[in-house]
Amino acid sequence: MKVDKFFQNFELLTDAPNAVVKMQEIIMRLAFSGKLTKRDISDVKVNDIFKEIKFERKRLLEETTFREPKDFKPIHHNEILFELPKEWMWARIGELFLISSGTTPNRTNHKYFENGTEYWVKTTDLNNETVLTCEEKITKQAVLDCNLKYYPVGTVCVALYGGAGTIGKSGLLGIETTINQSVCGIYPNKYVNAKYLHLYIKLIRPLWMNFAASLRKAPNINAGVVNNMVFPLAPLEEQKRIVEKCDRLLSTCDEIEKRQQQRQESILRMNESAIAQLLTSQNPEEFRQHWQRICNNFDLLYSIPETIPKLRQAILQLAVQGKLVRQDPNDESASVLLKKVETEKENLINQKKIKRIDSLPAIDFNNLPYQIPKTWEWVRLGSLVEVITKGSSPKWQGINYVEDSSGTLFITSENVQNYVINVTEPKFVEAKFNEIEPRSILKRNDILMNIVGASIGRTAIFDRDDIANINQAVCLIRFISPEKFIELRYILHFFNSPVCISFMFDKQVDSARANLSMGNIAKFPIPLPPLAEQKRIVEKCDRLMSLCDTLETKLKQGRDSSEKLMEVAAKQVLTA
Repeated sequence: MKVDKFFQNFELLTDAPNAVVKMQEIIMRLAFSGKLTKRDISDVKVNDIFKEIKFERKRLLEETTFREPKDFKPIHHNEILFELPKEWMWARIGELFLISSGTTPNRTNHKYFENGTEYWVKTTDLNNETVLTCEEKITKQAVLDCNLKYYPVGTVCVALYGGAGTIGKSGLLGIETTINQSVCGIYPNKYVNAKYLHLYIKLIRPLWMNFAASLRKAPNINAGVVNNMVFPLAPLEEQKRIVEKCDRLLSTCDEIEKRQQQRQESILRMNESAIAQLLTSQNPEEFRQHWQRICNNFDLLYSIPETIPKLRQAILQLAVQGKLVRQDPNDESASVLLKKVETEKENLINQKKIKRIDSLPAIDFNNLPYQIPKTWEWVRLGSLVEVITKGSSPKWQGINYVEDSSGTLFITSENVQNYVINVTEPKFVEAKFNEIEPRSILKRNDILMNIVGASIGRTAIFDRDDIANINQAVCLIRFISPEKFIELRYILHFFNSPVCISFMFDKQVDSARANLSMGNIAKFPIPLPPLAEQKRIVEKCDRLMSLCDTLETKLKQGRDSSEKLMEVAAKQVLTA
């Protein structure tokens, strides 16, 4: 693909993930390969420029305090990043520019920072654009005592360390300033356009980031690394033409990115508004109108994969509000169902098969999140279960992990995913752990919930017959005769619904590390439908969730196709 054709189809390629960032990289790669501009025979020859630079550089070294780097090795062919026009040449940055890092004055000396007037650039001031101000200033006394250099407008500053998100960040100085020790300044000269240098530094930043990441002890770069980086030296007039062309194209990229962001934000806002109207509908007719509006605009509202998680959450919320399926007057009501559960529970307690759970507070009907259908009931979770408990750490009990299944399968929070128990990499503990922790031995159809840390609230049904136990980060919830009274998939959908997630995070008792207590879980208010309706809800939910999965996959495949198209087009234009 020719360069002109590539840019004619510029905007057609921008649907790929990070398309604009990739487009910017392509533009700069083309620019520094000499493919964006034409040669001009009247331009001063690069060899003549290089001689002038070396002469000027030698003079400055004699007149300033910049240090002379060690002799530079010839450029190896493995260092060459791409082919240059025959009129250009590769040189090392340190052969063309004077480079130095700065200093941090002693912060305990208030004379160095109090009422400072001199700019002092740190890595946090570098945003890959022009630096026009600094977040901190130092005093002239600090400059004198610490022998700090002033770097003029046109200097390119580079972050030498500060982590993966900072290393290699750069800034083109629009002010005269000093710098600290984590920044190196590439002093400008009249033979290299400052913006041309800065564009190139932005292009090669990933190389420095990768180099720093490969170092174990000190994952940073230093002035030596910057000095030795190869640089495509072009005639000065062509540098200016390249900068002008890049500015136009990169500005177009910014405009495209802005339009894309505005479009995506608009879709997300419309989606959130449509869902909110649906969830807050006050009557069936209002619900029907809002649902019809979503159907009429479905292709727009769900044209990006970022909207699908909200759709899933809306489906679950509608399900537990009683708005996803119709109520059937022939269904046995939830109040009758609850009486049967209470009778069963009393029988189990009398038979000493389960223990009575501490009395639960009555439902406060004036403080419920929404109204439910007349055939439903609000009930505390603890009223429906045999037991709510958690496991223990083997280490606390003096139990060892074992290598094979001769021990007990041990379920931790890592295994409890949303809706799924994942044991692709099973862990086992000594079988005697079950003798020490019999209360938390698992049975098929137990619901497991993560109750500690970042995965708090992840919930799944233990659908296995393995002899297994759990650790202290997992809660076991065992319902009373679920085969007779409860559709467990309905409970699972409720646990994953926005209203229950809200309960969970409202009940965190430790701000330092999120966790849920057994007592708070027992108090969760559950909107309980008739059993027959629970089954209809689960069937409808599962069908809709499957459609969400299909739609999300289709949208992501569309993006993947755009990304592959971008990669093919980029390869063609860069190798043309």
